[in-house]
Order: sequence, then structure tokens, then C-alpha cells
Amino acid sequence: MKIQTKYHGEIDIEEKDILRFIKGIPGFPDEKKFILLGLPEQDMFSIMQSVNTPDLAFVLTSPFRFIEKYEFTLDEHTLEQLEIENQEDISIFSIVTIQDPFEKTTTNLQAPIILNVKNNQAKQVILNDTEYKIKHSLFEKAVKG
Repeated sequence: MKIQTKYHGEIDIEEKDILRFIKGIPGFPDEKKFILLGLPEQDMFSIMQSVNTPDLAFVLTSPFRFIEKYEFTLDEHTLEQLEIENQEDISIFSIVTIQDPFEKTTTNLQAPIILNVKNNQAKQVILNDTEYKIKHSLFEKAVKG
């Protein structure tokens, strides 16, 4: 099927590659289908593009590229909802907010996106009682100088 995207123009996607958010994502409850798209010549960031809304796309990264010990426990409801059977089924992303200059770019560690890679069910989880921030600097050393 063909979709319009914010950064990649019109592309052809396959139904099996669509990520499904059962209840949408916070702030966008009606947006339940997304596709992950790579960015040319780099693998640090990707785009999570809405299948239905061309102008809705989020820049994602793996928080593990920037945070040495990023750890949290998923609640039973989330594990059941996403049909997660073991840790190998999980891929974790965080939403990036690009800043100018780029060294001030942040990522949301308090609300990671959890993906079951076996069935493409996904959910943005809000972590309560955590030291993780909504705007965690990706390049702390560069920002502090």
C-alpha cells in the first residue's frame, strides 16, 4: 500500500510492517498505525511515521546508544497487552526532539516506546517514580562544554 510521509515523500509499505498501537499514543489517541523508516546514511535515528496522517512523524532512537544503564520494569498489563513472552521479543525506542544547534537535542526517557518485534504490537509507556526525564540531553558533554 502507498502512503504519504513527512520526510520520505510517497512510499510503498507492507501491511506486515505496520506497528499497531492499540490505544494510540499519548496526545494522539486516534493514531494507531505507524511504520518505522530508516534515515539515509545513518543508523542512530529512525522515523516513526503515521500511516494515516502524512504530517505526523516522530524521530526515534535507541536510548541504549546514549544512556549506559537505562533500566525499568514493564508492568504485567503491558506485557499481556503486547503479548510479550520473553525479553528477546522487546525493542525499545525513545522519541527525540531535534534542537538547533543539534548538540541541544533531547530524548524522552520517561515515556519509551515498547515494541513486540514478533507481532508489531507497540505502546508508549509512561514511567512513574523514575529519575528519567522527558528532556534528557543526548549530548550532555557537548552541551555542558
